[in-house]
Amino acid sequence: MSASQTGVTGQPATITLGNKTAELPVLTGVLGPDVLDIRRITADLGVFTFDPGYGETASCESKITFIDGDEGVLLHRGYPIEQLATEATFPELVYLLLNGELPNKAEYAAFVSTLTNHTLLHEQIRNFFNGYRRDAHPMAILCGTVGALAAFYPDANDISKPENRELAAMRLIAKIPTIAAWAYKYTIGEAFVYPRNDLSYAENFLSMMFARPSEPYTINPVLARAMDRILILHADHEQNASTSTVRMAGSTGANPFACIAAGVAALWGPAHGGANEAVLKMLAQIGSKENIPDFIEKVKDKNSGVKLMGFGHRVYKNFDPRAKIMQATCHEVLTELGITDDPLLELAVELEKIALHDEYFVKRKLYPNVDFYSGIILKAMGIPTSMFTVLFAVARTTGWVSQWKEMIEEPGQRISRPRQLYLGAGRRDYVPVEKRG
Repeated sequence: MSASQTGVTGQPATITLGNKTAELPVLTGVLGPDVLDIRRITADLGVFTFDPGYGETASCESKITFIDGDEGVLLHRGYPIEQLATEATFPELVYLLLNGELPNKAEYAAFVSTLTNHTLLHEQIRNFFNGYRRDAHPMAILCGTVGALAAFYPDANDISKPENRELAAMRLIAKIPTIAAWAYKYTIGEAFVYPRNDLSYAENFLSMMFARPSEPYTINPVLARAMDRILILHADHEQNASTSTVRMAGSTGANPFACIAAGVAALWGPAHGGANEAVLKMLAQIGSKENIPDFIEKVKDKNSGVKLMGFGHRVYKNFDPRAKIMQATCHEVLTELGITDDPLLELAVELEKIALHDEYFVKRKLYPNVDFYSGIILKAMGIPTSMFTVLFAVARTTGWVSQWKEMIEEPGQRISRPRQLYLGAGRRDYVPVEKRG
């Protein structure tokens, strides 16, 4: 859909620079602030725009996810995240993000069946794992193995065919939990556990993570539902760093497996995908409940360099709508597991109580975010911190694939080519090495 098709372009904005004038169309979306269309600004004014990090730039049109950070709103295809996380299943959300509408009963059954039947990995992929060191980070294994899927499914190279795009999307979303779970099993030296067609998406992931061939594994429904919610709450989040990376790689026409591997690589960065792991590191540094008051005072002191991880959010200036759901899920999991003697989890619960009532944090709206609670849940479930970002990638693959698919199918789609403000040396002539001082 092009902006002109919305029929909601506003009065143009006139910009004058020296003796040149340009009229920039004002585009209005369904929700969110208006956008200045600057595509002709270089031709009309002879200048580029400067926006490091693209914080004020709409790089694409999308119908998938909308965020209003000031009001604490997160919508997927128009549906509030609060409704999806508490009433839908993860496969329902996958269908919604991919197709734009929720499935009916027959569509849902067929979709789940297709998803389930693509969870197996090619047996030769097992050999890949033996090439990694046993102490390799699971994200390294995930990144390498996802990219290597292109070697097994060459039909995905022809993304001009809709059926190839659909098949690649299903393969990626279905297989990435298997790759992730096997990466974990490999690093701890346990046998790989194959996916089971009688389990749900979340149940299957838990089974492949924790089951062993030597004994039966019983799925705890409370933990399975918690995992399902974690997947839903992390599935897509508009044009973030990893999603933009997937779109930029996809704009070149690269195969979808390479594009998603690029997303995994971007998510691996601690500034993006490592927030919940940072929460547990912070709790470990605090040490005990007795140290919380001193820690809180250091947080309030701007000169201390101490940061409160897992509170507040760069996007949400009010509250993170996902956090309330994750908070309830967190307490459900802790109650179900009967955890009362884990010092780190006790510390987290106490820190949550203090921060929710401390005037300093309340006034600044520094509420616990989704990363604070997800880190606690994952630790309680027995998932090591090295797997936190991997689990994030399992969930976010759905968003990446949906965004990639939307971009590829957009009429007039073009390769991404950002410009720059050059600050290097001016033109100069080469001097032979023997004449250089």
